[in-house]
Amino acid sequence: MISESRQRLNYIVSDYISTNVAWMLFNIVRFYFLDTTRIDYSSLWSYLTSQQIVLGQIFFPIMMLGIFYLSGYYNKVFLKSRLQEFVGTFSTSFIGMLAIYFIALINDNTPERLRSYELMAILLGIMFCIVYSLRFCITQVATHNIHRRIWSFNTLIIGASQVAADLEKRLRSSKKSMGFNIIGYVETCKEHESRTLNLPIYDLEQLPKLCADLNIKNLIIIPHRHGMNATLDMINKLYPLNLPMYISPDLYNLITAKARVSNIIGEPLIDISRAEMSDSTENIKRISDIIISAFALLFLFPLFIIVAILIKLDSPGPILYKQKRIGFHKKPFYIYKFRSMYVDAEANGPTLSTLEDPRITKIGKIMRKYRIDELPNFWNVFIGDMSLVGPRPEREFYINQIIHQAPYYSLIHQVRPGITSWGMVKFGYASNVDEMISRLKYDLLYIENVSFAVDLKILFYTIHTVLTGKGI
Repeated sequence: MISESRQRLNYIVSDYISTNVAWMLFNIVRFYFLDTTRIDYSSLWSYLTSQQIVLGQIFFPIMMLGIFYLSGYYNKVFLKSRLQEFVGTFSTSFIGMLAIYFIALINDNTPERLRSYELMAILLGIMFCIVYSLRFCITQVATHNIHRRIWSFNTLIIGASQVAADLEKRLRSSKKSMGFNIIGYVETCKEHESRTLNLPIYDLEQLPKLCADLNIKNLIIIPHRHGMNATLDMINKLYPLNLPMYISPDLYNLITAKARVSNIIGEPLIDISRAEMSDSTENIKRISDIIISAFALLFLFPLFIIVAILIKLDSPGPILYKQKRIGFHKKPFYIYKFRSMYVDAEANGPTLSTLEDPRITKIGKIMRKYRIDELPNFWNVFIGDMSLVGPRPEREFYINQIIHQAPYYSLIHQVRPGITSWGMVKFGYASNVDEMISRLKYDLLYIENVSFAVDLKILFYTIHTVLTGKGI
């Protein structure tokens, strides 16, 4: 069985070779297409070995790989949609053509504008045909091997009921495989039930070790016999495994955000491990997080120094305050903030702050009003624990209380938590669990509508909130 990283490397190498060949073929056509080029260079060889063309041969394939990455083409490398691959390749080739034109071709000495348009069309045609042809071959081989069960991915069914056995039978007897190699069931309820299971049954407590030992790539979740809340509680426990989690359409009503149908061939299954977000949005969002947080940390550094001095003058204790929070796929991480409370403010246990909280220092009140205390969060964004925009990360102490009342809270772990969020913009800080649950509906709406444009709107309103001092 080929690994995901190996298949991704196949696409990357293919794209690099194809864009190299496309650039060379285009320059051959360009040499014979433009009379002025043949005047400037004595032969095709002297033209192809000129500094401008050689630099383009090095730079443009790398640039195209960057464009392909931002488009999300390398995110998922198996069972690709042929239509999406065709449209995506054409779109990125068109963007690459425009970039190459404005970088290298716009200064061509072409007497007629029409000739420039013709050159652009030739470049687009050559690049698209070569890139798509190699991609099509790789995708065709992979899809054929998966459908014919030559390649498969170890999968566990979460649930050991007769419903699970029936699903396994349908997947096994499907004419075209979806790549699920069911190797066993995971018992989620110890109650006895009549069933006919032909594969091993494992305990839920063994799951983390099983996933590592058996190289598990997918989980398929069967509805818990104790109802919706029990099923959502189980899903919440599975997020830390960081694996795709599929449910049947029967469980669709459990999902309050949009769900993504991953395959229309065979058994329809919905992946709920990630939010409804395009691959290009996911990549652009992450690159933007890195760039913006890096610039913020650099340019805000003088402000950091001033704030640090004020904190030390205001009250004894450290400048920065770190606290364990729960992030993407329930991964714990430490969030960093400027200390806005007195030392040992939570000596009696976790307590949410209020508007007139006596634990808040004098400088802390000012920082909270303008959200200056959260500026160190940019470091969490830079290293990947958080995003600029996403649901606010909570402590496990409060998450357990929220899930008890609103089990669907676990769905916010589909995305990285953020410095700001739709909930923070529309609702603000929460001083108790009930308010956290009220704010949750905005976070779920964000997950349902996540896009780069929505992120920009939330950032705009956040900046307005900060500048007007409405952070509390």
